[in-house]
Amino acid sequence: MTQPHDEPTASSPEQLREQVEQTRHELGETVEELAARTDVKARAQEKATAFKEQAGAKAAELTGQVKVKAAEAAHLVQDKLPEPVKDKAAAAAQQVKAKADQAGHAWQDKAPQPVRDKAHQGAQVARDNRTVLIAVGSVAVVAWLLLRRRGRR
Repeated sequence: MTQPHDEPTASSPEQLREQVEQTRHELGETVEELAARTDVKARAQEKATAFKEQAGAKAAELTGQVKVKAAEAAHLVQDKLPEPVKDKAAAAAQQVKAKADQAGHAWQDKAPQPVRDKAHQGAQVARDNRTVLIAVGSVAVVAWLLLRRRGRR
């Protein structure tokens, strides 16, 4: 083996041991770095994890924006609706709630437990996203009223 030109030769056995130990350390780091570069699966997993975190953050950001926009749209629609329409919508909502309660009680008596569990989960999601559902419902009612009004002309 040849000595590197930039390192002086060791003048004592102790210096030689230190140089050998330093060289072993550097060689170990180099081998670890090369192994990491050739481990395609680990690199792919790291990239997938990073992408998943970025996507989750972006989804959370967009969800927040959608909720804000939906709330703004719901308030805008409610402000522009005439009182008779609001009253009819409230009455219809009460009727739907009553019918849903009746259907729910009848359904609970007849549905198997796994189906009831899934339905409970779906209802919880709907409760958690109530603002979005109200906004979408309000927009649908306004659109229906506008189309109905155009049809009469």
